[in-house]
Formats: sequence, C-alpha cells, structure tokens
Amino acid sequence: MSIFTGKIAMVTGSASGIGQGLAEALAGEGARVIATDINIERLEANINLQNRSGNSVRLERLDVTDYGAFKKMIEDVVSQEGRLDYIFNNAGIAIAGDLRDVTIEHWHQVLDVNLNGVLYGALLAYQQMGKQGFGHIVNLSSIEGLLPFPTTASYVTSKFAVMGLSQSMWVEGADLGIRVSAVCPGFVRTDIFDVSPMINMSRDEWLKANAVWERFAVTPEKCAKIILKGVAKNKPIIMVTGLAHVMWRLSRINPSFLLKTIRKEFAKWRHKARLSE
Repeated sequence: MSIFTGKIAMVTGSASGIGQGLAEALAGEGARVIATDINIERLEANINLQNRSGNSVRLERLDVTDYGAFKKMIEDVVSQEGRLDYIFNNAGIAIAGDLRDVTIEHWHQVLDVNLNGVLYGALLAYQQMGKQGFGHIVNLSSIEGLLPFPTTASYVTSKFAVMGLSQSMWVEGADLGIRVSAVCPGFVRTDIFDVSPMINMSRDEWLKANAVWERFAVTPEKCAKIILKGVAKNKPIIMVTGLAHVMWRLSRINPSFLLKTIRKEFAKWRHKARLSE
C-alpha cells in the first residue's frame, strides 16, 4: 500500500504539465485529490481522474494570486475531508526577455503567481497542519531557484524566493509535525516556455538556443513519480533530473566557475542575436 493511499492531497496548476502529472500520479497512488487550476475548462478537458481511478477527485477553479479564494478553498477541503495531508504548490508562469525590456508589470505578473501563489498556499497549509500536528508542504521551485538562467530574471527571482521560503518552513515546521520539500525539476517537457510571453525576443531563436537542454528533459509523468518518491522519503530538496543534480553540485562546489560559464555563454548568444537583427 502506498503512503498516499487515502490521503488528502491538493495540487495547484493541475491543468497541464507537472501539476497534471502530480494529480494523476497521486490519484493512481490512492490519494483523494483536489486538483485546481485557474483555467477550469482546460483542467476538465485535460484531466479525467474519475475515469483513471476509483478515488474521490475534485476539479476546482482556483486563482492562486487570490488569497481570500485560496483560504476558502483550504477551509472547504478541511471542512469536507477533515484534514489536509499534502499540498503541492505547483502553479507557475514565466516571461522571457532582456532585463532592459521586461517591465515592472511583467515582474508583478510573475511574482504574483510564482511567489505569492506559493506563499499563500504554503502559509495557509502551514497554519492548518500546525493545528493537526502533521502534514507535508511541497513547493515547486526550479533549478533556476539555485542558478541564474539569462532572459528569465523574474522567474529566477521567484524560484530563489520559493527555495528560501521552503527551507525556512522546513526549519520552523519540524517540531510541529510539518514536513516541507522544495522541488527542483530541471528540464521537463511542459509548455511553460512554449506559451510564455517573449519580450522583444524571437520565440524560435530562444527555443533554438535552449534546445540543447531538451536531451536531458523528462516527461511530466516521470517527473511526478520522482517527486512523489522524494516526498515519501521526506527529502527537504528534491532534484528530479540528472542534469539538475549535476548543476546543483557544481553550484555548491565551484559557484564562480558555473556563473562565469553561464555569463560567457549568454554573451555569445546575445552577440549572435544582435548580428541576426
């Protein structure tokens, strides 16, 4: 029997990608899943958990940037289910562009979803789990929460913040019975950067420049399985892909070398992009 069997698990950003993979994997493990997304139509179209398992599954619309709505959602879950065992704060967006071109409005959009959306879910779950004396909060950070990747500074900033939040909660929540994990997936075959706004950049050129990472990417389904395995082992930081592991270790062993390498490669890419204009 899986440790997730019969557990109450809430997942944000469940309409696609890692969130969809997590919701489906949890249902397959016997959990009672509350799968949420801001786009309820896409959620209902892409995920059909009732047909995939005999477990009770709820599909709910949730805007993670709305604190009041998030609070009510968790209160409703606890009222109906009696507790909240797991929350997976997965919802996220990205905007790519040169720092000179990305506006403060763009920054607000990314931070509102990627930081505030995680913060709201984590804090609300933390309060409930503190009362219960148990529970596990899983926050989706990124390898970009450990290393800067050019042209996605707002995304990088949000993911660094999620990592800091998660580690702080891990330290403070332990003696309350609250477990906390931060996830750094690495490269996963989702559409987040395929559909992300590109500010004064060619999407084709950006995708081409990042195509090298595709060979290291995993599917959302495989990513979800690795995450759940890490959660079951109560890992404070869950690295998903092999490349994420390597880059994480390099960042700890020789951060200056890695930063200089990233800077050098970006300078080459920027120069090439200028020549093609």
